[in-house]
Amino acid sequence: MAKYIKEGKSAAQLKAEDSKVRETVKAVIERIEQEGDKAVREYSKTFDKWSPASFLLSEQQITTVIESLPKQVIEDITFAQQQIRHFAQLQRESIQDIEVETLPGVILGHKNIPINSAGCYIPGGRYPMVASAHMSILTAKVAGVKRVIGCTPPINGEIPKATVAAMHLAGADEIYILGGVQAMAAMAVGTEKIAPVDMIVGPGNAYVAEAKRQLFGKVGIDLLAGPTEVLIVADESADAEMVACDILGQAEHGPTSPGALITTSESLAQETLKEIDRQLISLPTADIARVAWEENGQIILVKDEKEAVLEADKLAYEHVQILTKDPDYFLNNMTNYGALFLGQETNVAYGDKVIGTNHTLPTNKAAKYTGGLWVGKFLKNCTYQRCNKEASLKIGQYAMRLCELEGFMGHKEQAALRVRRYGKDD
Repeated sequence: MAKYIKEGKSAAQLKAEDSKVRETVKAVIERIEQEGDKAVREYSKTFDKWSPASFLLSEQQITTVIESLPKQVIEDITFAQQQIRHFAQLQRESIQDIEVETLPGVILGHKNIPINSAGCYIPGGRYPMVASAHMSILTAKVAGVKRVIGCTPPINGEIPKATVAAMHLAGADEIYILGGVQAMAAMAVGTEKIAPVDMIVGPGNAYVAEAKRQLFGKVGIDLLAGPTEVLIVADESADAEMVACDILGQAEHGPTSPGALITTSESLAQETLKEIDRQLISLPTADIARVAWEENGQIILVKDEKEAVLEADKLAYEHVQILTKDPDYFLNNMTNYGALFLGQETNVAYGDKVIGTNHTLPTNKAAKYTGGLWVGKFLKNCTYQRCNKEASLKIGQYAMRLCELEGFMGHKEQAALRVRRYGKDD
């Protein structure tokens, strides 16, 4: 049976925090629905100290931003986007339209149709999340979305230049310097100056994730991607320095970011506790990472790989890094995760920033029922059918009986009309 060497906040504490977030988000969305741009501006002033003449950047502003950045920054962004675009294009090519004759004269098919517009949220605030522009805007464009807009908050009252450059290079049709719940609501319900979109996507903090949850139905969403999560699964072959480094590397996202270690080695568990304390002394973002670890960190001791899989699937974390002798065991047996990182040679930072897979991933146990953001999220799988007269006569006879079985007499008549009409032709 699994043994908890360290535990995070209780379920009751987390529930109380969730309730507070829900009420705040509800009030913001309702006011923006009623007051539009006026409410958006007031919330931007309150939360971000930001009230420009226009939240929408002009082409000249975007050009000026890009020209002000060092050449190396543009090259690095371009390299990352090449990797993400390539993998996204391969994914798109794997999604095929089909048309088949299932019975003589019965043609069934499906088309994968891109949505018409998408709103992409690029988090900021504490850090400029440059990579999120690639993951959402670029992926939407590869999928074929006609209008893709992006919102990102200011950072310390300034336009986040590298983020804007990434948004533009990814193909954004409109770029707004606007953050938080007010950005999500503006994109979803629309205002006088921002036309609404069909889907909102992108990661964010607990408030952004809750906004997506409450706005779902008015618009589509990709998934609920809240505060980042990282799980390390390790055995005695792993070393505490790497385990601690890979936990803290994600804990710096924010004070509510969970980090966990599942291990078959009690000595590794104890060494990791010491190593985390040691690394926090010199980590530049230790003020954030320490709170995340102290309040949300877990270490779970298990007897073997099979129990490790069981506990990992219960957690259903966003990022799962495998530091064991046989990483493929977890690739072959785990079912609940956002993304797997197999072996010590890779890590979550590669996936977050540059390697090519998408970093917008399910959190808060959503990995039990969905994967992450990808081109398929921007496509609608729409079916169609056609019959010739002979096929309609045959199918219609079955449909009449099945409709009557359920008591749907109007449905039955739709089928009966075709049977009478095409039966006469014989």
